[in-house]
Amino acid sequence: MPTLKDLVSLIHEWYPPATAEDWDAVGLVYGDPEQSVKKVMFAVDPSPAVAEEAADWKADLLVVHHPLFLKPVHGFAATTSKGRTLATLARAGCALLTAHTNADQAVDGVSEAMAVALGLGDLEPLVPARGDSFDKLTVFVPSDAAAPVRAAIAEAGAGRIGDYDFASFSTSGEGRFRPLEGANPTIGTVGEIETVAEVRVEVVLARHLRTQVVRAMLAAHPYEEPAYDVVELADPGTVVTGTGRIGTLPATTLAEFAQSVADALPATQHGVRVAGDPERAVRRVAVCGGAGDFLLDRVAASDVDVYVTSDLRHHPAAEFAEKNGPALVDVAHWAAEWTWLPVVAARLGDALGNDVETRVSELCTDPWTMRL
Repeated sequence: MPTLKDLVSLIHEWYPPATAEDWDAVGLVYGDPEQSVKKVMFAVDPSPAVAEEAADWKADLLVVHHPLFLKPVHGFAATTSKGRTLATLARAGCALLTAHTNADQAVDGVSEAMAVALGLGDLEPLVPARGDSFDKLTVFVPSDAAAPVRAAIAEAGAGRIGDYDFASFSTSGEGRFRPLEGANPTIGTVGEIETVAEVRVEVVLARHLRTQVVRAMLAAHPYEEPAYDVVELADPGTVVTGTGRIGTLPATTLAEFAQSVADALPATQHGVRVAGDPERAVRRVAVCGGAGDFLLDRVAASDVDVYVTSDLRHHPAAEFAEKNGPALVDVAHWAAEWTWLPVVAARLGDALGNDVETRVSELCTDPWTMRL
């Protein structure tokens, strides 16, 4: 029987925590990594009712999309809803694991599951993952200063590869130079050739971190004029991860497509809202699981016919519609993200077979309970 740490490792392999947004709180929230796991339940929200369902089913692990504690807390007494959730799970011996924005972007993640549920094919990210572009920094540093320089660039974000950080490679050698008039050398004398035992440090870094990593290296390096270079690494191939998805489907109308969206998603009081001409031709579709109005400008500049997402606000949606660009389809946040649960449950079942039993909660935790 697998242990909790086995399942955490597997889910983190599929949805790496390193890809989560900086503000997010993902990973193992509660549980003993050494405990055995036989029954795993999946849900969107860690609500008290979902915790009761997991406890009644005698689940050993509850995997949720939304974090229980997104903001720091100093306690979690059962006098609050979040405290009741954790107390219920603790009494039942059920662990809790969150996969949030790390699951949004991934292959077989939230947006991709939603796109597949809506019948889209030929999928590609709406916004390719920024971390897929890398540089390599090489710097030459005196042997006795190599450790602090390595530490400084690691703290600045270099050397992070997947679930590992502080990764680097070093080789020893000799550096030669002659300080010229006006120099203030840390080592050596003006006008004389100096030979120094140096270390060549090589490290990979996400391209968007280039400026801060180089600045950190220069600040930590003891030389006046460090020798270093930054090389852009080749694109490893087609980027398949990122925010949202764009895909295609057989030609239809906006009205017909909106009805297919309503049929594909679990029912909610929110329903499906549409902005656009019902007879508009629809062939190319963009989707984003969860709240997606932050992508409206990106969608407006694309060639899609319609954008499907959740939590669209009045003014951004109205201004978007006035541009006569893609149509909008607004669905319930919970319903959009629920489409991921059967995908990850099936993936776990395929990986572990009869060693685990899975269950997808069908309890609707969408906050809207009535529509008049």
